[in-house]
Amino acid sequence: MITKGIRGAITVDSNTPEAIKEATLDLLCEIFKKNNLDGTAQISHIIFTTTNDLNAAFPAKFPREEFGWDDVAMMCFHELDVPNALKMCLRVLVVINCENDFIPQFVYLKNAQNLRK
Repeated sequence: MITKGIRGAITVDSNTPEAIKEATLDLLCEIFKKNNLDGTAQISHIIFTTTNDLNAAFPAKFPREEFGWDDVAMMCFHELDVPNALKMCLRVLVVINCENDFIPQFVYLKNAQNLRK
């Protein structure tokens, strides 16, 4: 077994707890689906970052509440405030324990797709 990271990002419609919740859960669900992850047994930890314009809620709160992920180590940080960078953006790094041949499928949703262009 080795450790690999799965990156993802999504833009959030507004700086409200409801919008941050929706974006967080949508992004995590898509990451789990694209990477064929089943439950939390493979997860080492998850790191969330938000741009400075998103501060209405901690993204880590929502998978704990909605999915019962009380045993997953999760932390939230602000992204570096780079001039002209994408605004209203939530990023995630899901670190998993996996086999050497696992190829992470990164997920970029909404306007965050522009991060990969």
